[in-house]
Amino acid sequence: MRIIRDYQFVEPQDRGASVAIGNFDGVHRGHQSVIDLARQAAPDAPLGVMTFEPHPREYFAPEAQPFRLMSPEARASRLDKLGVKRLYQLNFNAALSGLTPEEFARDVIAEGLGLAHVVVGADFCFGKGRSGSPQDLQRFGDQYGFGVTIAPLMEYSDHTVSSTAIRAALSEGRPRDAAAMLSHWHRIEGEVIGGEQRGRELGFPTANMSIDGLHPPAFGVYAVLVDVLDGPHAGSYHGAASMGVRPMFDGDHPNLETFIFDFSGDLYGTTLSVGLVAYLRPEMKFDGLEALIEQMDADCAKAREILAKA
Repeated sequence: MRIIRDYQFVEPQDRGASVAIGNFDGVHRGHQSVIDLARQAAPDAPLGVMTFEPHPREYFAPEAQPFRLMSPEARASRLDKLGVKRLYQLNFNAALSGLTPEEFARDVIAEGLGLAHVVVGADFCFGKGRSGSPQDLQRFGDQYGFGVTIAPLMEYSDHTVSSTAIRAALSEGRPRDAAAMLSHWHRIEGEVIGGEQRGRELGFPTANMSIDGLHPPAFGVYAVLVDVLDGPHAGSYHGAASMGVRPMFDGDHPNLETFIFDFSGDLYGTTLSVGLVAYLRPEMKFDGLEALIEQMDADCAKAREILAKA
Protein backbone atom coordinates (compact mmCIF):
# COMPACT_ATOMS: atom_id res chain seq x y z
CA MET A 1 0.00 0.00 0.00
CA ARG A 2 1.31 3.44 -0.96
CA ILE A 3 0.77 6.37 1.44
CA ILE A 4 0.31 9.83 -0.07
CA ARG A 5 0.33 12.82 2.28
CA ASP A 6 0.17 15.88 0.02
CA TYR A 7 -2.51 16.32 -2.64
CA GLN A 8 -0.39 18.91 -4.45
CA PHE A 9 2.49 16.51 -5.19
CA VAL A 10 1.06 13.27 -6.58
CA GLU A 11 2.80 10.68 -8.75
CA PRO A 12 0.96 9.68 -11.94
CA GLN A 13 0.39 6.10 -10.67
CA ASP A 14 -1.44 7.49 -7.65
CA ARG A 15 -4.12 9.26 -9.68
CA GLY A 16 -7.35 7.76 -10.98
CA ALA A 17 -8.22 5.78 -7.84
CA SER A 18 -11.66 4.90 -6.50
CA VAL A 19 -11.61 6.20 -2.94
CA ALA A 20 -13.59 5.98 0.28
CA ILE A 21 -13.37 9.23 2.28
CA GLY A 22 -13.57 9.58 6.06
CA ASN A 23 -11.59 9.40 9.29
CA PHE A 24 -11.83 5.58 9.54
CA ASP A 25 -11.08 5.49 13.26
CA GLY A 26 -11.42 1.83 14.17
CA VAL A 27 -12.07 0.73 10.56
CA HIS A 28 -15.43 -0.67 11.69
CA ARG A 29 -18.15 -2.44 9.69
CA GLY A 30 -19.56 0.85 8.41
CA HIS A 31 -16.12 1.91 7.19
CA GLN A 32 -15.63 -1.48 5.56
CA SER A 33 -18.92 -1.16 3.68
CA VAL A 34 -17.85 2.23 2.31
CA ILE A 35 -14.53 0.72 1.17
CA ASP A 36 -16.39 -2.17 -0.48
CA LEU A 37 -18.55 0.29 -2.41
CA ALA A 38 -15.42 2.09 -3.61
CA ARG A 39 -14.04 -1.27 -4.79
CA GLN A 40 -17.27 -2.05 -6.66
CA ALA A 41 -17.68 1.43 -8.18
CA ALA A 42 -14.50 1.22 -10.27
CA PRO A 43 -13.09 -2.32 -10.15
CA ASP A 44 -10.30 -1.51 -12.62
CA ALA A 45 -9.07 1.50 -10.62
CA PRO A 46 -6.69 1.35 -7.64
CA LEU A 47 -8.68 1.04 -4.40
CA GLY A 48 -8.00 3.96 -2.09
CA VAL A 49 -8.94 5.58 1.19
CA MET A 50 -8.69 9.30 1.93
CA THR A 51 -8.26 10.29 5.54
CA PHE A 52 -6.63 13.09 7.48
CA GLU A 53 -3.77 13.42 9.95
CA PRO A 54 -3.94 14.78 12.53
CA HIS A 55 -7.58 13.85 13.00
CA PRO A 56 -9.61 17.07 12.49
CA ARG A 57 -11.00 16.74 16.02
CA GLU A 58 -7.44 16.72 17.39
CA TYR A 59 -6.55 19.70 15.21
CA PHE A 60 -9.44 21.89 16.35
CA ALA A 61 -9.48 20.72 20.00
CA PRO A 62 -5.92 19.68 20.93
CA GLU A 63 -6.70 19.77 24.68
CA ALA A 64 -9.66 17.38 24.40
CA GLN A 65 -9.57 13.99 26.09
CA PRO A 66 -8.02 11.19 23.99
CA PHE A 67 -10.67 9.63 21.74
CA ARG A 68 -8.92 7.67 19.01
CA LEU A 69 -9.59 3.95 18.72
CA MET A 70 -6.34 3.31 16.89
CA SER A 71 -3.08 5.00 16.00
CA PRO A 72 -2.38 6.08 12.40
CA GLU A 73 0.01 3.12 12.06
CA ALA A 74 -2.59 0.60 13.27
CA ARG A 75 -5.19 2.12 10.93
CA ALA A 76 -2.83 1.85 7.96
CA SER A 77 -2.12 -1.78 8.83
CA ARG A 78 -5.83 -2.60 9.00
CA LEU A 79 -6.57 -0.84 5.70
CA ASP A 80 -3.72 -2.70 4.03
CA LYS A 81 -5.25 -6.00 5.16
CA LEU A 82 -8.54 -4.93 3.51
CA GLY A 83 -6.81 -4.57 0.14
CA VAL A 84 -6.46 -0.78 0.05
CA LYS A 85 -3.72 0.15 -2.42
CA ARG A 86 -3.58 3.93 -1.97
CA LEU A 87 -3.89 5.64 1.42
CA TYR A 88 -4.29 9.38 0.92
CA GLN A 89 -3.43 10.38 4.49
CA LEU A 90 -3.61 14.12 3.88
CA ASN A 91 -1.91 16.62 6.15
CA PHE A 92 -4.73 18.40 7.96
CA ASN A 93 -3.65 22.00 8.48
CA ALA A 94 -4.94 25.56 8.24
CA ALA A 95 -4.80 25.56 4.45
CA LEU A 96 -6.75 22.32 4.02
CA SER A 97 -9.27 23.10 6.75
CA GLY A 98 -9.91 26.53 5.21
CA LEU A 99 -11.01 25.20 1.80
CA THR A 100 -14.67 25.71 0.93
CA PRO A 101 -16.61 22.59 -0.10
CA GLU A 102 -16.23 23.48 -3.77
CA GLU A 103 -12.51 24.19 -3.39
CA PHE A 104 -12.03 20.83 -1.68
CA ALA A 105 -13.88 19.04 -4.48
CA ARG A 106 -12.05 20.87 -7.24
CA ASP A 107 -8.55 21.38 -5.82
CA VAL A 108 -8.14 18.18 -3.81
CA ILE A 109 -10.36 15.51 -5.37
CA ALA A 110 -10.44 16.49 -9.03
CA GLU A 111 -7.24 18.41 -9.80
CA GLY A 112 -4.92 17.41 -6.96
CA LEU A 113 -5.52 13.66 -6.70
CA GLY A 114 -7.38 13.12 -9.97
CA LEU A 115 -9.77 10.62 -8.38
CA ALA A 116 -12.12 8.65 -10.59
CA HIS A 117 -14.77 7.97 -7.95
CA VAL A 118 -15.39 8.76 -4.28
CA VAL A 119 -17.65 7.09 -1.73
CA VAL A 120 -18.83 8.84 1.45
CA GLY A 121 -21.22 7.97 4.26
CA ALA A 122 -24.66 9.54 4.46
CA ASP A 123 -23.50 11.68 7.41
CA PHE A 124 -20.35 12.96 5.66
CA CYS A 125 -19.52 16.67 6.02
CA PHE A 126 -16.62 18.43 4.34
CA GLY A 127 -15.12 21.83 3.66
CA LYS A 128 -14.69 24.85 5.89
CA GLY A 129 -17.03 24.71 8.88
CA ARG A 130 -18.19 21.23 7.80
CA SER A 131 -20.59 23.06 5.51
CA GLY A 132 -20.61 20.60 2.59
CA SER A 133 -23.08 17.69 2.39
CA PRO A 134 -22.96 14.43 0.40
CA GLN A 135 -25.45 15.95 -2.02
CA ASP A 136 -23.14 18.92 -2.53
CA LEU A 137 -20.33 16.47 -3.30
CA GLN A 138 -22.49 14.76 -5.94
CA ARG A 139 -23.15 18.12 -7.56
CA PHE A 140 -19.45 18.98 -7.59
CA GLY A 141 -18.66 15.52 -8.96
CA ASP A 142 -20.93 16.17 -11.94
CA GLN A 143 -19.24 19.53 -12.42
CA TYR A 144 -15.61 18.42 -12.10
CA GLY A 145 -15.75 14.92 -13.55
CA PHE A 146 -15.64 12.35 -10.74
CA GLY A 147 -18.28 9.88 -9.63
CA VAL A 148 -19.87 9.98 -6.18
CA THR A 149 -21.65 7.24 -4.20
CA ILE A 150 -23.41 7.93 -0.88
CA ALA A 151 -23.25 4.90 1.42
CA PRO A 152 -26.16 4.27 3.83
CA LEU A 153 -25.37 4.13 7.54
CA MET A 154 -25.06 0.64 9.01
CA GLU A 155 -26.92 -0.45 12.16
CA TYR A 156 -26.18 -2.93 14.95
CA SER A 157 -28.79 -3.77 17.62
CA ASP A 158 -30.97 -0.85 16.46
CA HIS A 159 -28.05 1.59 16.75
CA THR A 160 -25.91 3.11 14.02
CA VAL A 161 -22.47 1.53 13.80
CA SER A 162 -20.07 4.35 14.60
CA SER A 163 -16.78 5.07 16.31
CA THR A 164 -18.80 6.83 19.03
CA ALA A 165 -20.86 3.70 19.72
CA ILE A 166 -17.69 1.58 19.82
CA ARG A 167 -16.07 3.95 22.30
CA ALA A 168 -19.15 3.69 24.50
CA ALA A 169 -19.04 -0.12 24.43
CA LEU A 170 -15.35 -0.12 25.39
CA SER A 171 -15.88 2.42 28.16
CA GLU A 172 -18.60 0.20 29.62
CA GLY A 173 -16.47 -2.96 29.54
CA ARG A 174 -18.28 -4.54 26.58
CA PRO A 175 -15.45 -5.56 24.21
CA ARG A 176 -17.60 -8.19 22.48
CA ASP A 177 -20.17 -5.56 21.50
CA ALA A 178 -17.33 -3.38 20.23
CA ALA A 179 -15.97 -6.34 18.25
CA ALA A 180 -19.41 -6.97 16.71
CA MET A 181 -19.38 -3.42 15.31
CA LEU A 182 -15.72 -3.57 14.32
CA SER A 183 -15.85 -7.10 12.81
CA HIS A 184 -12.60 -7.74 14.67
CA TRP A 185 -11.35 -7.56 18.26
CA HIS A 186 -10.53 -4.06 19.38
CA ARG A 187 -6.73 -3.98 19.40
CA ILE A 188 -4.16 -1.75 21.01
CA GLU A 189 -0.94 -1.73 19.03
CA GLY A 190 2.40 -0.32 20.08
CA GLU A 191 5.94 -0.82 21.23
CA VAL A 192 6.77 -2.66 24.44
CA ILE A 193 8.29 -0.16 26.86
CA GLY A 194 10.18 -0.47 30.12
CA GLY A 195 8.17 -0.71 33.32
CA GLU A 196 8.83 -1.03 37.04
CA GLN A 197 9.09 -4.85 36.77
CA ARG A 198 6.65 -5.39 39.62
CA GLY A 199 4.90 -8.08 37.60
CA ARG A 200 8.14 -10.00 37.25
CA GLU A 201 8.68 -9.82 41.01
CA LEU A 202 5.17 -11.24 41.55
CA GLY A 203 5.70 -14.09 39.08
CA PHE A 204 3.68 -12.44 36.31
CA PRO A 205 6.12 -10.63 33.97
CA THR A 206 4.23 -8.22 31.75
CA ALA A 207 4.79 -6.43 28.46
CA ASN A 208 3.97 -2.77 29.08
CA MET A 209 2.48 -0.50 26.42
CA SER A 210 1.44 3.14 26.43
CA ILE A 211 -2.15 4.08 25.60
CA ASP A 212 -1.36 7.80 25.27
CA GLY A 213 -3.56 9.42 22.65
CA LEU A 214 -6.04 6.54 22.58
CA HIS A 215 -9.53 6.27 24.00
CA PRO A 216 -9.11 4.31 27.26
CA PRO A 217 -11.35 1.24 27.57
CA ALA A 218 -12.80 0.42 30.99
CA PHE A 219 -9.99 0.02 33.49
CA GLY A 220 -9.59 -3.52 34.71
CA VAL A 221 -8.44 -6.97 33.70
CA TYR A 222 -9.09 -8.55 30.29
CA ALA A 223 -8.65 -11.86 28.52
CA VAL A 224 -6.58 -10.96 25.46
CA LEU A 225 -5.21 -12.28 22.20
CA VAL A 226 -1.63 -11.12 21.63
CA ASP A 227 0.19 -10.84 18.32
CA VAL A 228 3.92 -10.16 18.53
CA LEU A 229 4.44 -8.42 15.21
CA ASP A 230 8.22 -8.45 14.91
CA GLY A 231 11.40 -9.81 16.44
CA PRO A 232 12.44 -13.38 17.25
CA HIS A 233 9.22 -14.12 19.18
CA ALA A 234 6.82 -13.06 16.41
CA GLY A 235 3.60 -15.05 16.59
CA SER A 236 0.20 -15.29 18.26
CA TYR A 237 -0.40 -15.95 21.94
CA HIS A 238 -3.05 -15.91 24.67
CA GLY A 239 -2.82 -13.79 27.78
CA ALA A 240 -4.38 -11.62 30.47
CA ALA A 241 -3.92 -7.86 30.55
CA SER A 242 -4.43 -5.08 33.05
CA MET A 243 -5.66 -1.74 31.73
CA GLY A 244 -5.38 1.20 34.08
CA VAL A 245 -3.31 2.99 36.71
CA ARG A 246 -2.34 0.12 39.08
CA PRO A 247 -4.13 1.32 42.25
CA MET A 248 -2.31 -1.31 44.29
CA PHE A 249 0.90 0.64 43.67
CA ASP A 250 -0.56 4.18 43.68
CA GLY A 251 -0.07 4.69 39.96
CA ASP A 252 -1.54 7.69 38.17
CA HIS A 253 -0.73 7.20 34.48
CA PRO A 254 -2.80 4.61 32.59
CA ASN A 255 -1.13 1.95 30.49
CA LEU A 256 -1.64 -1.62 29.32
CA GLU A 257 0.27 -4.46 30.99
CA THR A 258 -0.02 -7.88 29.32
CA PHE A 259 0.98 -11.22 30.81
CA ILE A 260 1.47 -13.71 27.99
CA PHE A 261 0.72 -17.31 28.94
CA ASP A 262 3.47 -19.92 28.64
CA PHE A 263 5.95 -17.39 27.24
CA SER A 264 9.60 -16.77 27.98
CA GLY A 265 11.65 -14.13 26.22
CA ASP A 266 12.57 -10.46 25.94
CA LEU A 267 9.97 -8.30 24.18
CA TYR A 268 11.39 -4.84 24.86
CA GLY A 269 11.29 -2.71 21.72
CA THR A 270 9.07 -5.12 19.78
CA THR A 271 5.60 -4.20 18.56
CA LEU A 272 2.56 -5.92 20.04
CA SER A 273 -1.07 -5.95 18.97
CA VAL A 274 -3.29 -6.80 21.95
CA GLY A 275 -6.92 -7.73 21.22
CA LEU A 276 -9.46 -7.25 24.03
CA VAL A 277 -11.69 -10.34 24.14
CA ALA A 278 -13.47 -10.29 27.52
CA TYR A 279 -13.64 -7.93 30.50
CA LEU A 280 -12.98 -9.98 33.63
CA ARG A 281 -13.17 -7.47 36.47
CA PRO A 282 -12.51 -3.81 37.36
CA GLU A 283 -9.31 -2.50 38.90
CA MET A 284 -9.13 -2.91 42.65
CA LYS A 285 -6.79 -2.53 45.59
CA PHE A 286 -5.99 -5.62 47.67
CA ASP A 287 -5.04 -6.21 51.28
CA GLY A 288 -1.46 -7.21 50.55
CA LEU A 289 0.50 -8.91 47.78
CA GLU A 290 -0.67 -12.41 48.69
CA ALA A 291 -4.29 -11.47 47.97
CA LEU A 292 -3.22 -9.78 44.72
CA ILE A 293 -1.32 -12.87 43.54
CA GLU A 294 -4.27 -15.11 44.40
CA GLN A 295 -6.58 -12.91 42.33
CA MET A 296 -4.12 -12.82 39.43
CA ASP A 297 -4.03 -16.62 39.42
CA ALA A 298 -7.83 -16.65 39.26
CA ASP A 299 -7.84 -14.03 36.49
CA CYS A 300 -5.42 -16.07 34.37
CA ALA A 301 -7.42 -19.26 34.88
CA LYS A 302 -10.60 -17.48 33.78
CA ALA A 303 -8.86 -15.92 30.78
CA ARG A 304 -7.50 -19.30 29.67
CA GLU A 305 -11.01 -20.75 29.85
CA ILE A 306 -12.50 -17.93 27.78
CA LEU A 307 -9.74 -17.87 25.18
CA ALA A 308 -9.92 -21.60 24.65
CA LYS A 309 -13.38 -20.94 23.16
CA ALA A 310 -12.58 -17.66 21.37
